[in-house]
Amino acid sequence: MRTVRAVTVTPGVPDSLRLTDEWPEPATEEGAILVQSLAVGICGTDHEIIAGAYGEAPPGQERLVLGHEALGRVLEDPTGTLQAGDLVAGIVRHPDPLPCPNCAVGEWDMCRNGQYTEHGIKALPGFARDRWRVQPKFAVGLDPVLAPVGMLLEPASVVAKAWDHIDRIGARAEWQPQSVLVTGAGPIGLLAALLATQRGLSVHVLDRNTTGPKPDLVRSLGATYHTSPVGELDFEPDVVVECTGAPAVVLDAMCKVGPTGVVCLTGVSSGGRTIDFDAGALNRALVLENNVVFGSVNANRRHWDLAAAALARADQSWLNSLITRRVPVDRYAEAYATGGEDIKVVLDFAG
Repeated sequence: MRTVRAVTVTPGVPDSLRLTDEWPEPATEEGAILVQSLAVGICGTDHEIIAGAYGEAPPGQERLVLGHEALGRVLEDPTGTLQAGDLVAGIVRHPDPLPCPNCAVGEWDMCRNGQYTEHGIKALPGFARDRWRVQPKFAVGLDPVLAPVGMLLEPASVVAKAWDHIDRIGARAEWQPQSVLVTGAGPIGLLAALLATQRGLSVHVLDRNTTGPKPDLVRSLGATYHTSPVGELDFEPDVVVECTGAPAVVLDAMCKVGPTGVVCLTGVSSGGRTIDFDAGALNRALVLENNVVFGSVNANRRHWDLAAAALARADQSWLNSLITRRVPVDRYAEAYATGGEDIKVVLDFAG
C-alpha cells in the first residue's frame, strides 16, 4: 500500500504533533482531483489544535492531519475542471451533510447549525501531507504567478469575505467611505490592508510592534502605521477591520469609528477577561450614529475566488515578504514553534 508523509495530531491531546511517513494515500472518496502538496501555511488555529484546545478527527479515526492553508499542484483531474500542472488550493469548510438553509445555497461560512466540517480542523483530513484530494467544487485554481505565495489564499479569503460584507452593509445608505483603520498587523490584518488599498481607501494600520518587518510592510502599501492606542488617533475612520481579538482594542474600535461607520470583527477573543467600560455610552453612540458592528469568520466559494483575483493583482514581492520562514517538512517541529517576529510560517513540501 502506497503511503505519504503527513503531519498529524491526536485532537484534545496537548503536544501530540507528529510527522509520519506511513499515512495512507488519500482515498478517491475524498475527491476526484489528486494534488501534489507544495506548501502549507501555519496559523493560530493550528497552534490551538496542537495545544489540545480544539480539533476533531474524521469519523472512526484517532488522529487528524493538520493544515488548512494549502497550496498544491494538480497531478490528475478526470473531471476536466483543472489540468495537470495547475496550481490549486482547497477550500477549507464544507457544508453540513443535511444542510441548513445557508449551507444549501453555498453560504457554508454562515452555517446556522454548526454541523459543517473543515479540512485540518474539524472532521476532515488536512492538507499537510504529500498528496491530497479535493472535490472539484472545492478546488480553486490559481494564477501561476502565485506559485511562491498561494498558501496565502485561505487567510485572504477570510479578508475577502470581511470586505464583501462591509460593502453590503455600507450599501444600506448612500455611503462613500474614505478611510479604514486595521487593528493588528498579522497576516489577516496585512491582507485586510492590502484589499483596502486596492479599493482606493486611505489605509491606517495599528499594531504595537515598533521593530521588525511590519511597519515597513504597511508603509510599502502606501498606508500609515500607528503604534498609539486606538483612542489617541486623531481621526474617525469610516471602516474598522479589527484583527487582534484583544478586548480593549475591540471596545476602542467600536467607540472610534465615525458616523454611519462599520466595524468588522475578525479577531477571536480568548474570553475569561473583564473590562470596566461604559456600555450605555457605547450603545448611545452606536444608535445615534447609525453604526454597525459585526463578526466575520471563514469564507465561501465566492470569497475564495475574490481572494484569488486580489492576490494575483497584488505586488508579488510584497506578498512574498509576508512569509518570514519556510521550513522543510522534515523539520516540522521548527515550523510549528512560534517566533517573535514571524508573520507567516510555511511548511514546505516541495523540497
